[in-house]
Amino acid sequence: MTYCYVCPHRCGVDRPESFKDPALETGEHYFGSCRMPMAPVVARAGLHMWEEPVISGTKGSGTVFFTGCNLHCVFCQNYEISDEGFGKEITVERLQEIYQELIAKGAHNINLVTPTHFTEAVVKSLSKPLPVPVVYNTSGFESPDTLRKLKGKVQIYLPDLKWYDDKAAIKYSNAPYYFRIATTAIKEMYKQVGDYEINDEGLMQKGVLIRHLIMPGMLDNTKKIIDWVAESFKPGQVMFSLMRQYVPHGRAEAYPEINRKVTDEEYAELEAYLMNSPIEDGFVQEDSEAACKDFIPCFDGTGV
Repeated sequence: MTYCYVCPHRCGVDRPESFKDPALETGEHYFGSCRMPMAPVVARAGLHMWEEPVISGTKGSGTVFFTGCNLHCVFCQNYEISDEGFGKEITVERLQEIYQELIAKGAHNINLVTPTHFTEAVVKSLSKPLPVPVVYNTSGFESPDTLRKLKGKVQIYLPDLKWYDDKAAIKYSNAPYYFRIATTAIKEMYKQVGDYEINDEGLMQKGVLIRHLIMPGMLDNTKKIIDWVAESFKPGQVMFSLMRQYVPHGRAEAYPEINRKVTDEEYAELEAYLMNSPIEDGFVQEDSEAACKDFIPCFDGTGV
């Protein structure tokens, strides 16, 4: 049996090894919050140019988009795969082949997008070191015990830090105690990889890059996140990315207060707040064109 405690939801269910598991017909196995089996399910794999410049570089980040998620953000830009389940179940061996195919295409790194619920498969797939850094691209809703299994296998952690407001975390992401859990996880990530390093080509080789997506009408939430990063890390330790790319997607229309983009005035206030903080290392998205569905990848099974 595989009782699953891989993420902070700690569902404790006996997740099936595969969607094809015969035991599913008898109800002997159950899906947890992620709604996925233990075998990896992937929706897309390819070179991605729309990460931060230190990740995408000039040739692209070798992204592997996993299906399912341990969060259920009502506005998720990857809603088709995070909640609707599009993807193809593959073996660990096929996952390793995908890494090599992306590297052969010139990928600067291997970027694992929402991999948490497939951690066991990911650990097996990284049994041999890769010639490029491995990026663990996560919602931030992580268990320290799970992260420790990745020590030495992941060189770059790319966590979201979505919510300071716990009520918002529950309402929009089904993530109780998100801020406490995510900040504890980020400290574990930093403990593993240490201060960030950028090579002569401007590419991140190791470290933590914390992302925060500005939400409409939630300026205090963003300011509290900036405050925590500034108080927790010194310049040169981590990078911070303030993202303006929120666009209503998924089930956002059911929540009128977030069924709009961030205004120019909201963004200007938060950018000024960041610039006046002690944070020195990172990125902003000044261009309002970033909030566009054209930047959402096409999840059509490419590269799988």
